[in-house]
Amino acid sequence: MFKYLKFKYLLYTLSTFIFLNVTACKEQSSLDKAIDLTISEGFKNPLGFYDATPTLSWKLPASENNKSQSAYQIVAATSKYLLPNNADLWDSKKQDTDQSVWVKYDGKALQSRQKVYWQVKYWNQDKEASEWSDINNFELGLLTNKDWQAKWIGLDTKKEKVIGSQDNIIHRPQYLRKDFELSKDVASARLNITAKGVFDVAINGKDVSDDVMPPGFTPYKKRIETITYDVTEFIESGQNTIGVEVASGWHSGRLGWMKSYWSDTETPKVICQLELQMKDGSKKIINSDNSWKGTSNGPIRLSEIYDGETYDANLEMNGWTTKTYNDNTWANVNEFDVDKNIRLEPKRHTTVKNKIELATKEIIKKDDAFIFDLKQNMVGVPLIKVPMRKGQTLKMRFAEMLSADGSFYTKNYRTAQSTNYYTASKDGVVEWTPKFTFHGFRYVELSGFDTSVEPSKDWVTGVVQYSDFKENGTFTSSHEKLNQLQSNIVWGLRGNFFDIPTDCPQRDERMGWTGDAQVFGPTSLFNAYVYKFWASWLQSVRESQYENGGIPWVVPDVLNNKKVSAGWGDACAIIPWDIYYRTGDKKILEENFETMKGWVAHHKATSKDLISSMGFFADWLQPLPKNGDNRGDTAHSLIGTAFFAHSAKLTAQTAEVLGKKEEQAKYELLFKSVANAFETQFFDKTGKIKDVKETQTSYLLALAFDLLSEDKKATAKKYLLEKIAEAENHLRTGFLGTPLLSQVLDETGEIDLMYQLLFNETYPSWFYSINQGATTIWERWNSYSKAEGFNPEKMNSLNHYAYGAIGEWMYERIAGIAPLEAGYKTIRIAPVPKQPLTSASASLNTPYGKVSSSWEITNKEFQLEIVIPPNTTAQVIIPANTQNELMLNGFDFIDNDDVKLVDKNEQSFKLLVQPGTYSFQSKLK
Repeated sequence: MFKYLKFKYLLYTLSTFIFLNVTACKEQSSLDKAIDLTISEGFKNPLGFYDATPTLSWKLPASENNKSQSAYQIVAATSKYLLPNNADLWDSKKQDTDQSVWVKYDGKALQSRQKVYWQVKYWNQDKEASEWSDINNFELGLLTNKDWQAKWIGLDTKKEKVIGSQDNIIHRPQYLRKDFELSKDVASARLNITAKGVFDVAINGKDVSDDVMPPGFTPYKKRIETITYDVTEFIESGQNTIGVEVASGWHSGRLGWMKSYWSDTETPKVICQLELQMKDGSKKIINSDNSWKGTSNGPIRLSEIYDGETYDANLEMNGWTTKTYNDNTWANVNEFDVDKNIRLEPKRHTTVKNKIELATKEIIKKDDAFIFDLKQNMVGVPLIKVPMRKGQTLKMRFAEMLSADGSFYTKNYRTAQSTNYYTASKDGVVEWTPKFTFHGFRYVELSGFDTSVEPSKDWVTGVVQYSDFKENGTFTSSHEKLNQLQSNIVWGLRGNFFDIPTDCPQRDERMGWTGDAQVFGPTSLFNAYVYKFWASWLQSVRESQYENGGIPWVVPDVLNNKKVSAGWGDACAIIPWDIYYRTGDKKILEENFETMKGWVAHHKATSKDLISSMGFFADWLQPLPKNGDNRGDTAHSLIGTAFFAHSAKLTAQTAEVLGKKEEQAKYELLFKSVANAFETQFFDKTGKIKDVKETQTSYLLALAFDLLSEDKKATAKKYLLEKIAEAENHLRTGFLGTPLLSQVLDETGEIDLMYQLLFNETYPSWFYSINQGATTIWERWNSYSKAEGFNPEKMNSLNHYAYGAIGEWMYERIAGIAPLEAGYKTIRIAPVPKQPLTSASASLNTPYGKVSSSWEITNKEFQLEIVIPPNTTAQVIIPANTQNELMLNGFDFIDNDDVKLVDKNEQSFKLLVQPGTYSFQSKLK
């Protein structure tokens, strides 16, 4: 009987197992799982993450079954083994919504160091459920100062002051080390570290990371970013050693072109906290404190951002980061408490990395030196592989261009020495790159090497460095110079996104100029995934805002002059709105709303009868018939008042998105009041500028920012066209006016004129610099000409992204990809093909997936290939002679579930298109 019951029980168990598995197989989804899971501003499985209340995003894989999402479910847990059915942190349950981006975490409160595992499933438009996604994770860093037990440490390098260029005070780089012993095996190890300066760290002789000049550049008196590394693989049982190099960087080096900006710098310091989890469950922490040893008598003798690096191989300390090194002659370091007024917070965007290598294309002999030409203006450092004899000192100089006689043009570096030195300790080939500096250059000049050896191209490689972001969009066309312009835009972005958005990468500046940043924002967001980059810098903007609401010229505010300027400070309103409109993430508006309000209040407080006097930089570097004021001739008060109105309008729009109705009404009323004051002050009854200089920019501001009554807009446009005609159909705009040209001419139907301005070959134009050999965007429209040489001004950067703002129009109107709804939830595909182009194409990774638009004209037939990502819709406008039939995928078009005709006129078809891949053909007139 017992055997019978046991057999019956086993049979029941087996049948139940089979039933459950068969049921599971039946329920297994035919839908592919969600992909590209990220948190907050696009982080993928981050370590040392900054935000305990992140947002979560994912994409639907493109397929015939996936047009849109109807619901989702998110689960989060402290262990991946608890997912999906036993989530102990959060189970959102099924949420009936198409939201697949920026979903706020709504689970249990998270703490420093906590690791969270999460995954998602979705339901498509037919209510079919997908499989669960792959499990992703994020691990929080040390979120507050209370999490730090370690001390700041360093040597008193003030006694090692060295006189260099401009009598600047330089702190010698420090080498700091600590031996420690572990009696137990390590399960995991996290190194939390940062510096007042820049650092490089190794454990047991191995570099911990490939980061360049971490932690980066923030308002150091308010916040210093920390970085967490997983160093488990570097830790050994028994004796271990950690070694840190620290140099001045932005914190303790000279910044700016005046001695008053940098003459009293704090000595560089480092703080680190190595947290060890043992296999037996116990924990151990190795802190930076006065038990560490240090020296400044290492091989890096000097290292400054502007002036370069000096390295003496005779002072190398082989094995100094290993346990076998004898540090008996080293000094005990000083320790300092963590300052409660300076927040230590995890870095909120990616560090700078070595991204690209450029080979030398040509070698030029000049006097006793050799010049290595990379044929591309770039930012980073050289990798040298040069034969030397013991005691020789190799000198490395840098330049963006050569003078007519073949000599280095370095006048535009101003006081920045930008020179490296390497002293050899033995005969042989030296392989070296500087560690704590960077340069802007195309040419590298070498002297001081073994002259018995003929130089070869492999002696110099350009190592391109910039913040570690991915490319986000592409653009190409049938026109060689337009493609070169796109290349110049991209290289300008790479060259000036070095932890912060800089104005230039080569001279004694390299600062976060706010005006340059705001005009280039949309173009940068198309070309690269830089949301987290901008969000991080905007935190610095908030921290740098003055008590009266003013925004400094540069952020971080190293000038400390308390001065502001319209068009520059307005970056605090313009950039958040641009980011929101291209990502759909309300968080960027939530973070910056109070800053916007403070800035608008400052506008108001410094105006008289709502007319501003704050346009200090005006339309910076506007091209004038003769060299004149760098600020151009557009009235400062007109510019200031226009931007006052514009920021008020953006603040109202932000309030609307955030559901703040009272504040929306307040700022809408303010906008209308300022716009009325602007119109009354600067325009007569006919819509013409009065009482101030009439310029292209004055009309562009009025029309772009919607500051005129309807009856004056048409005549203001007429006067704008007259000003352009006066300039022989050339632009006469500077930093502020140039980005508005394409917007206004496009919106007012002057597409042909905008094409002409874009394709102009003569000064001032985008192609003018290309015709002079430019491989990046220049600071001035006439930085150099083959006929006249270099602009006589020292302020003459050949890598300056502001005029690259034209990229926005190239992508959104020539190729035709633009958002109609925030975050590309609704997409507009509306290319405007004109001569001399016969084709153009672009692609963009939106928050929902990849969208692309590619068109070509052959024998008056227009062909358009598009891809629309899942969970979006698109409005597609196809130029055509609509008396002829429209073709879709090779057949006559008829309305269907995926493509519907919304409207047509004599010149175009307007369609509503669902996700998918499509090919359209139309006949042109």
